[in-house]
Amino acid sequence: METEIEESLGSRVRAARELRGLTLRRLATMAGLSSGFLSQLENDRSNASVASLRNLATALGVSAAELIEGRIKDCRGVLRKSERPRIHMADGLTKFSLTRPPLRNLEIYTGDIEPGGSTGGEHYSHGNAQEFVMCLRGSIELAVGDEKHLLEAGDSIEYLSSTEHGLRNIGEDTAEVLWVISPPAA
Repeated sequence: METEIEESLGSRVRAARELRGLTLRRLATMAGLSSGFLSQLENDRSNASVASLRNLATALGVSAAELIEGRIKDCRGVLRKSERPRIHMADGLTKFSLTRPPLRNLEIYTGDIEPGGSTGGEHYSHGNAQEFVMCLRGSIELAVGDEKHLLEAGDSIEYLSSTEHGLRNIGEDTAEVLWVISPPAA
């Protein structure tokens, strides 16, 4: 589905920002611009340089042409399994990103963990988001704070990402795990 926006560049930037649920300050930070400049642009009191326009487009996950022409997509299209960004981690874990930047309200990953593999030797924390973990295949042990939880296929848990946590595959086969983090930690 596409949203037609036929107004000034500033109103197109504002509409694209709002469509993605970004505050003015957040978009300015993502684009490396000042909030004041972005406010002036959105209110048609300033023009964007080519460099600023490219930075805004990148931060909004659109092309500069989409901003200029006013055809902003509210759907980023299908992400094929073969096209998922892959992150090779230490300790037998490979993560795949299911959400494309710019991240809006959540961040989703799936991961394959080899037998004995883990998220690392030390537990970690990040931000203060709601984190949901589901074991899709295999058996994992998830430590959250001082507690350890055994999760098998279909089991899930949620916790605050500010609590130290870590997981490891305790089974004999590769485990598959799903992570959902809201708001994004990135």
